[in-house]
Amino acid sequence: MDYGDRIMNWDQLKIGDVATMTKTITESDVMLWVGICGDMNPVHIDRVYSKTTRFKDIVVPGLLVAGLISAAVTKVAFGNVYAMQNLKFIKPVYIGDTVTASAKIIEKLDDKRMILLETVCVNQNDEPVIVGEGREFILQ
Repeated sequence: MDYGDRIMNWDQLKIGDVATMTKTITESDVMLWVGICGDMNPVHIDRVYSKTTRFKDIVVPGLLVAGLISAAVTKVAFGNVYAMQNLKFIKPVYIGDTVTASAKIIEKLDDKRMILLETVCVNQNDEPVIVGEGREFILQ
C-alpha cells in the first residue's frame, strides 16, 4: 500500500500539533474487547452485578477507552511507533458515552528522535476521563 506523503517525518512535526479521535462506545465494542483480551471482570459485562457497585452500571474497560488515544497518536504522527504511555483514570466511561481522545505534541526530544505527547480523553460533557503522557519514536 502506498502511504505517499502521509508518513510524518521529524521536520514536519511541530510542538502544538494535535489530533483527535471520537467514538461512541457501544455494548458490542465492550463485548468484542472482552472477547479479544479475556478481561472477564463482571463490572464490564454483568449489569446485575455492576448495579451493586459504586458505579451503578457496566463500566467500559479503561484500556478499551485508552485505545482511542492510540488512534489520535497515529493521526498526529502517522507512520511512527509508540514508545510509552502512562495513564490516569479519572472518571468511569459507560456504554453510550461518546469519548474524544486527543494527542498533542508538547516537546521534541532531539537526542532520542522522540516526541512527547499530552494525551487526554474527555466524555460528551467535556469531562476528563483519562489523562496521560505518551512518547512516540519518529522513524524518518
